[in-house]
Amino acid sequence: MLDFTPVREKTLAMSELVKDLTREDLRRLTNAMVDRQLGLIAESADFDVTFVPSDPNARDDAAATAEEVNLAWTLGHVIVHATASSEEAAFLAQMLACGVSLPGKIRLRSETDWELVTTIAQCRARLEESRRMRLATLDVWPDKPYLRNTYFLGESAPAVGAVERFVRGLSHDDSHLGQIADIARQARAARAQLVIG
Repeated sequence: MLDFTPVREKTLAMSELVKDLTREDLRRLTNAMVDRQLGLIAESADFDVTFVPSDPNARDDAAATAEEVNLAWTLGHVIVHATASSEEAAFLAQMLACGVSLPGKIRLRSETDWELVTTIAQCRARLEESRRMRLATLDVWPDKPYLRNTYFLGESAPAVGAVERFVRGLSHDDSHLGQIADIARQARAARAQLVIG
């Protein structure tokens, strides 16, 4: 897996981190990320998926309602959010690789309703489905992708090409790994208390 620490610490540009990556690297990195996420929930049970963890720092400025801004995310919520973001990055990267000219910041996103994800089997299936979808986007890249084709993520953001856009999805996944691990740990502890009690 890539170490995104230098990018987050602003000692390395994302473009530098990804400059030598190939489509095969993107496949390998996608598999490694999904395997890591599955590993973090390997000991999880259905109880854990809807367990509401303690998260005093919970803040989602993009929440659909004011009530959800400070809502602590469940395991199911984090899984559907992370996979949707990575899929969006993969779809946009595919379009760039095929030479499609994209306008400024656009959204190509569909997120499963997290409240309907109530079992660990659904979480695992969502991760595997996302793996399949992301890998499939790489199969759509032409033999000679348009790697100089770029678009701007936002007004003050740099222009990014296909490889960087894809990897930004993996970076987003990576940013949620600690959260997934913490929710899974808290849920296992709460489940153990139910058994003991």
